[in-house]
Amino acid sequence: MPTIAVNRDELFKRLGRVYTEKEFDELCFEFGIELDEVTSEKQMKSKEQGIEHKIDENEEVIYRIEIPANRYDLLCIEGLALALNIFLGRQDIPRYQVIKPEKMEQLTILPNTGVIRPHAVAAILRGVNFSKLSYNSFIDLQDKLHQNLCRKRTLVAIGTHDLDTIKGPFVYDAKKPEEIKFIPLKQTKEFNAKDLLEFYLNDEHLKAYVPIIKDSPVYPVIYDSNDVVLSLPPIINGEHSKIKLETKNIFIECTATDSHKAEVVLDTLVCLFSEYSTKPFTVEPVKVVGPDNSERIWPSLKYRQESISLDYIQSNIGIKIDLNQVHKLLKRMGLESQTKSNTEAYVTIPPNRHDILHACDILEDIGISYGFNNIDMVLPQTLTIGSQFKLNKISDQLRFELARCGFTEALTFSLCSRDDIGSKMRLKNEVERAVKISNPKTLDFQVARTSLLPGLLKTINSNKKMPIPLKLFEISDIVLKDNTKDVGARNERFLSAIYYNKNSGFEVIHGLMDRIMQVIEIPYCSASEQTKNGYFIRAKNDPRFLDGRCAEILINDKVFGVMGVLHPEVITNFDLTQPCSALELSIESIY
Repeated sequence: MPTIAVNRDELFKRLGRVYTEKEFDELCFEFGIELDEVTSEKQMKSKEQGIEHKIDENEEVIYRIEIPANRYDLLCIEGLALALNIFLGRQDIPRYQVIKPEKMEQLTILPNTGVIRPHAVAAILRGVNFSKLSYNSFIDLQDKLHQNLCRKRTLVAIGTHDLDTIKGPFVYDAKKPEEIKFIPLKQTKEFNAKDLLEFYLNDEHLKAYVPIIKDSPVYPVIYDSNDVVLSLPPIINGEHSKIKLETKNIFIECTATDSHKAEVVLDTLVCLFSEYSTKPFTVEPVKVVGPDNSERIWPSLKYRQESISLDYIQSNIGIKIDLNQVHKLLKRMGLESQTKSNTEAYVTIPPNRHDILHACDILEDIGISYGFNNIDMVLPQTLTIGSQFKLNKISDQLRFELARCGFTEALTFSLCSRDDIGSKMRLKNEVERAVKISNPKTLDFQVARTSLLPGLLKTINSNKKMPIPLKLFEISDIVLKDNTKDVGARNERFLSAIYYNKNSGFEVIHGLMDRIMQVIEIPYCSASEQTKNGYFIRAKNDPRFLDGRCAEILINDKVFGVMGVLHPEVITNFDLTQPCSALELSIESIY
């Protein structure tokens, strides 16, 4: 959940009254947000240094407020104050408008950008009047959006520029780093892009963004008609066009790898700060020409409609209301609505509420507006008796039993490398059964495990200094491909155990398997006496185990497990030196 820091006095000024801390905390609770901390700049700095500091009367009090992760429209004091004023009935819902000028600015996207950041959108805020607080809020909002919605600039990068210092039309291109030269923000020296990224590798704030484009043969760059560099996205803007407290006209550009995210970011930014425009809540559009010469006007600031039925509201929230009450409740949350029929309403979704995707999101706003504490608590009409899921119950019981047998439980990673389940276990085709990770971050997490044994062997390897014997077990899920499932894979609960000692200890593993069968009340029977309720074992050749030292376990002629002495190659593949015996069962196959 993101947390925003707002000046208490400025917030109260916007809300039209002074609240006590308790009163404001209650207001936050009613609106579905939380007052997380009351602090000050000095106190926050003192905390970082490990020094205790109490807020005095002369300090500016800061409210740190926790907001829902999907409410991008609340990421600054402007959006928060607007939403609370509408909630309190002090302000009407604004109507955001795109006002086309006589001559529209243009941003042209060249084909070279397709290899790195192919999308761009833009807009202009005219006649902005910033105060020091609103200017800082504008900068802080960009940082907040970069961190969450923009996924640390990997999806979208925002550039804001003083339009009076540059001249359109603008060009979005991608060039070799040596060909891009400009003075970056807060610097006095000119860099080429290659040297600049090397320079920022030591910068505390910007070094995290350098890897996004560093290895690309071309870097994205935006120029004006005089070849002045506006920005090198997603790293830094140019010093020439930086916005200042005195800036009146702001050119906003967003470059992106995802066009929808770019639209959401642009809509959020211009909606929140269009209140400072000459005509509040109006935005000047920019024509964006694509690589294929297609033209698009940004921002669109679309209003769309969703329908919601009275029955859906009443049955899910558990309240009795009519459509007139629904309209009033939605208005408190900044949503206009009209009656569609006697039992249904049309809700108009504004461009600053991209968090509303379905009727359930509207339902949530109605619940907040109504007040969850105002909903009567009733007993459910259907009485049922809950019980533990059978598979989990058996798993827990087996854990206790294996612990009583002297085995220690291990919890290993669900992901592993291809070699762990394949070549190291002497299984050539095992990787074909595995669910593969399309973009693994490390070689250790390439596939979902198809067996618990590699994880246990790696655990033993990490604990070789412990006195032997080592007796480990794990009861967890494996993942297997399954075309009959809608996701193409399924989980299956497995039990695995390993005995590691100077001798193989096959009799220990065999005895453990017999004990497991005893506690789950499955009797032993010979192969000739195969019955539905009994188990038996028979010789098995398995590449993981020594020939003649491996057996499969069957119930009613169905294989559900294997046990034996691990092959020396498997042991050495995991850098172990002592023999091992292992057991692996599918608990789900038993029932």
